[in-house]
Amino acid sequence: MQYDFTTWVDRSHSGSEKWNDMRRICPDVPAGIVPLSVADMELKNPPPIIEGLKEYLDQVILGYTEATDDYYTAVQNWMEKHHGFRPPRDWFVETPGVVPAIQMMIGAFTAPSDSVLITTPVYYPFKSSIEANHRGVVTNELLIRDGRYEIDFEDLEEKAARPDVTLYILCSPHNPVGRVWNREDLLKICEICLRHHVFIISDEIHFDLIMPGFQHVSLGTFPDKYLQNCAICTAPSKTFNLAGFQTSNIFIPNPDYREKVTGARGYFALNVMGYKACELAYTRCEDWLSELLLHLDGNRKMVEDFLAAHLPMIHAFPLEGTYLQWLDFRALGMDHEALENFMHHKAYWFCDEGYIFGEGGRGFERLNLACPRQVLEDALLRLEKAIQTR
Repeated sequence: MQYDFTTWVDRSHSGSEKWNDMRRICPDVPAGIVPLSVADMELKNPPPIIEGLKEYLDQVILGYTEATDDYYTAVQNWMEKHHGFRPPRDWFVETPGVVPAIQMMIGAFTAPSDSVLITTPVYYPFKSSIEANHRGVVTNELLIRDGRYEIDFEDLEEKAARPDVTLYILCSPHNPVGRVWNREDLLKICEICLRHHVFIISDEIHFDLIMPGFQHVSLGTFPDKYLQNCAICTAPSKTFNLAGFQTSNIFIPNPDYREKVTGARGYFALNVMGYKACELAYTRCEDWLSELLLHLDGNRKMVEDFLAAHLPMIHAFPLEGTYLQWLDFRALGMDHEALENFMHHKAYWFCDEGYIFGEGGRGFERLNLACPRQVLEDALLRLEKAIQTR
């Protein structure tokens, strides 16, 4: 490979959120343990972004800065080439992250008496964002059929038909279960929501992180009647490990909904370096992403093969998209509190506990595969030893 996906970077004193969380949970954690929880990468940053930012710093004044023509063109070209649609410039609403965008849109698109529908287990900031806006939370539980998660469309329609439900937050690809929804699934969702006057916020932040054999379908490729009933949330942060720049591109085709968000947001510009990092990612890092996907797919396969050979009681759900592997530990016979304690203090595994994603996540763990393979292998060996000796 041209790029380095093997070097381990010690982030213990860098202010990393997940490294700090690990030491708060387990102050005596042994040296060399790497947390595999929060969805950023334990991999070196893409060199073209680092080199490009150094060039930029030599010539820029770091004052208030707006998006440039080059920025918009870079985003538009990436969406057109990789996701099949070219968002007009007037669709853009730049925000400092997808979660802040979702929080703003919940407040802008719903009334205090409204409820918001989510399909669980799902990325936990969806629920907390709804609660922060003092809206009701309505859940549509995923079904497990033949070892794979599917949407319960009958329940989804029943919940969407409720008069208080006016907004649905879609996770596509789905975090944490790793499903990449196909066009048929998404069309059913769009039809149900359109029929019942439920607006869709489609969180597509993991849209570039798709495993071989699968293809992400963006709502941006759908007919206009569906486009007018959705907002599409994107960012370079997961794809290129740029979360710290807090730069996201939200596409809202419907001008009335777009005006509600921009009015609620007020005036602000994004991080000056975030604009440039996003532009560099979308213009110079296509080769790096291709190699990253090969690395992630290799990590996925290693986890599946190791568990099948050494820990067959732990089931790894097929990973179609994201770099987050959803693992079923229920066969160990522990409740979620005992499992969490075992993982942290016996196996020294610091993943995201399944229960934080909803009731359906109890007994599961979300493992971050975006790390050097040796780090992942060491974690699997620790887990095997802890289970054998418990």
